[in-house]
Amino acid sequence: MYVPAGHRSIVVGIDGSRAAIDAAVWAVDEAVARDIPLRLLYAIEPDDVPEIPPDRVARKLAIAENAVRYAGVTAEAADKPVRIEIEIAQEPPTVALTRASASAVMVCVGAVGLHHFRPERAGSTAATVAQAAHCPVAVIRRHGDRARRDEHWIAVDSHAAADSDAVMRTAMEEARLRDLPLRAISYGQRAGCDYPDRRLERWRRHYPDVDVRGAVSRGSLVDYLAGQGRHVRMVVIGHRNQDVVTQLLGPAGNAVLHHADCSLLIVDRPNL
Repeated sequence: MYVPAGHRSIVVGIDGSRAAIDAAVWAVDEAVARDIPLRLLYAIEPDDVPEIPPDRVARKLAIAENAVRYAGVTAEAADKPVRIEIEIAQEPPTVALTRASASAVMVCVGAVGLHHFRPERAGSTAATVAQAAHCPVAVIRRHGDRARRDEHWIAVDSHAAADSDAVMRTAMEEARLRDLPLRAISYGQRAGCDYPDRRLERWRRHYPDVDVRGAVSRGSLVDYLAGQGRHVRMVVIGHRNQDVVTQLLGPAGNAVLHHADCSLLIVDRPNL
């Protein structure tokens, strides 16, 4: 069902790419679980010229309309009771998505946009929005069949979880929503110190249906993902931990996430 664009919603950046469609499909469950709309946002990059021919304007608008409607049809094909909003903005994609994030519950973007030809790197839109947004941001990668479903899990940065309940709560909710186990990853010099099993007991009591356990990596979080990434559907990190955010959005981290088909969720912001 299509409804006019509103405010509180799950926002997905649409640009006509396969990655954006994957992000929209992934976001359906997020919207349905919260009983809020899924807003498909296409931003038309303004032309840097004083006068634009009318036929060019019409052509760009038609491309935008086709892209969001195709994304909407694909999202509805999941056969879930999702309400879809459509918004077409006349501004740069990073500006439009950052603006939308001020009232969104979550912003979802594909890891690689239509005009980005190196899939092992995140598109500039995804990286910029992940840093600038006012709400949690999901950078979605399409999951291949590299492991059976029962060999997959969600990972959470235990350093961030130790500093913010919002990070751990979001990870638990994602694990429940996706029906996957959760692993709290302790790494580096603090390995084993941040989230001992006794702290996990608190979350087990609140989420008895989620299999949550600790895991240790003597290297960095990127090192853990390099070794176990094929099993990790998504890694949840906190925005406050800028070192980790920068690593995972940078070339090395993105190469690891790409080869693992692993999505990234950056939280610890107020709108979730």
